[in-house]
Amino acid sequence: MHSPAEAEAEACVEELRASLAAHGITLPSLGIDLPTFASRCPTRPLIALGNCNLLTAQALAAALREGAA
Repeated sequence: MHSPAEAEAEACVEELRASLAAHGITLPSLGIDLPTFASRCPTRPLIALGNCNLLTAQALAAALREGAA
């Protein structure tokens, strides 16, 4: 059974994945940071954006610039 925080994090990851895909961007390592759930401190889970290559980073930067304009 998923906790409310885990369900919220999973929904956020899926929304981010869909938003990035709308700009032709894929972050293969995008997901929930699992060690966050192992913490004894009650914190919100972290979203791991992961690594990406130079072209993906440039596309992400361009999409963010366009969104800010």
